[in-house]
Amino acid sequence: MNRLCDSMEPKVMDDDMLKLAVGEQGPQEEAGQLAKQEGILFKDVLSLQLDFRTSIISDILRIDNLWQFENLRKLQLDNNIIEKIEGLENLTHLVWLDLSFNNIETIEGLDTLVNLEDLSLFNNRISKIDSLDALVKLQVLSLGNNQIDNMMNIVYLRRFKCLRTLSLSGNPISEAEDYKMFICAYLPDLVYLDFRRIDDHTASVSLSVSQPSFTQAPVQHPCPHAGGCSVAEEAWQRRRGSEEPPVMMPLPFPGQKELAEAKHQYSIDELKHRENLMQVRLQDERARQEELEKHKVCFCLQTAFVEHLNGSFLFDSMYAEDSEGNKLSYLPGVSELLEAYKDKFVIICVNIFEYGLKQQEKRKIELDTFSECVHEAIQENQEQGKRKIAQFEEKHLSSLSAIREESELPNIEKMILECSADVSELFNELMMLEMQLVEQLEETINMFERNIVDMVGLFIENVQSLMAQCRDLENHHHEKLLEISISTLEKIVKGDLDEDLPDDLRALFVDKDTIVNAVGASHDIHLLKIDNREDELVTRINSWCTRLVDKIHKDEIMRNRKRVKEINQYIDHMQSELDNLEYSDILD
Repeated sequence: MNRLCDSMEPKVMDDDMLKLAVGEQGPQEEAGQLAKQEGILFKDVLSLQLDFRTSIISDILRIDNLWQFENLRKLQLDNNIIEKIEGLENLTHLVWLDLSFNNIETIEGLDTLVNLEDLSLFNNRISKIDSLDALVKLQVLSLGNNQIDNMMNIVYLRRFKCLRTLSLSGNPISEAEDYKMFICAYLPDLVYLDFRRIDDHTASVSLSVSQPSFTQAPVQHPCPHAGGCSVAEEAWQRRRGSEEPPVMMPLPFPGQKELAEAKHQYSIDELKHRENLMQVRLQDERARQEELEKHKVCFCLQTAFVEHLNGSFLFDSMYAEDSEGNKLSYLPGVSELLEAYKDKFVIICVNIFEYGLKQQEKRKIELDTFSECVHEAIQENQEQGKRKIAQFEEKHLSSLSAIREESELPNIEKMILECSADVSELFNELMMLEMQLVEQLEETINMFERNIVDMVGLFIENVQSLMAQCRDLENHHHEKLLEISISTLEKIVKGDLDEDLPDDLRALFVDKDTIVNAVGASHDIHLLKIDNREDELVTRINSWCTRLVDKIHKDEIMRNRKRVKEINQYIDHMQSELDNLEYSDILD
């Protein structure tokens, strides 16, 4: 039975009510006194009970002020007079929600509760099961004692792959002859229905068409409390149970779910086919979205000019064609030196990458702001032109009517001259508007050009500074590598080298010049790679900036020419109308 608002004073949840509830349900005795003194932060509360069992709270009409309970896992709001599901947007960690015994008519406001596993809406006024799509982890759904009367609501629940417990007793659909069989057929993974195991339900239905053997024994598999009913709902079931006779349970019957599926096989196969088609479409759409996202990321990196700098790509490319450097890496102590060098080098590359993305976003904002200003200026100018043309046409049509009605030739000539003067005046006004717009846009474009050139210049300057740090690291590594190489050569000459060197590496230690040249060749390759990457970045962003500014100027020239052409064509048309007026036609 739903509760009525008329017999009680409705309440809205506020901070005072929530503080009292948290205080009452928090730690007690000495720990509770300490918590009250220090204060309990709402964000630390994991479970909250706001129902008839809370001595200070009842008759809540509206859910509100729960946004601070960001880590809440369990919320009990049963036995109130709530009419709408709302105010739960921030409770994204909620796992257990009890809204039973309220006045809710529509399922809504649950889109952010992606972690919800147990939902009770028992004993409300709900007539349709929907708006639960976001609850992908839903395991338990209690909708008993509502107003659901369409069996197609069951089909909607097929999308919840984790659903194992369902309560629909007390709804009009539960009175249907095929109710339990239909649910078993369309929800084959369901374990509990209306607080009993599916096997018991379907066995009862199956054996009703044959000669059953009964035993008066409560061999039941009730739905455990953890599997779904709220405390209030559990009390309701106990109360109903005390008014009903003992249940006569059938003996086990094999293949109950198979029987249900067989009965609805054709409909289920057709439904599965539609679901598969829908799944394929969703997968295709997801693939397209992922591909689009890849293109967006790729385009973003390209316009940031920092591709492949978010890792070790540049460092690895330095050694990809460096045969001497790869040989020298086997020298004693070089492996540790190389690892430290790589770590520092990659950090600088990542800094360039992140800085490039930030600067790209700033350039994009600057360009978007510029485009918006240009668009607004053109739009406003066009509106002014339209108003002037509308005023002119209204007067022009009136003048033409007057000319046609006039019978005196001198008056007609005078009126035509006045119309011609109006056309000339309109031309001057429209051209004046266009010149004002040209000046306004020229100033805007010049300002944007200065800004974007400054931004590009600053970006290049900072990137070159970071690239210089890469060169410093390379120079330092070169010096250390040369020291190790010379020291190794001296040991080889003296015969003091304990380590075995690969043959191709030992071949480099013929004399000092050979090993110095090998280390120097490796160093030159590394510096060349760094220089080339820097030059590529600088060249590309300068080219981008030049092309962008040139395109903006060119687009404005084309826009101006097009607008002037439109004005001239319109004025020529108006003037042509006057020139083609035949006095004889008018006099006739």
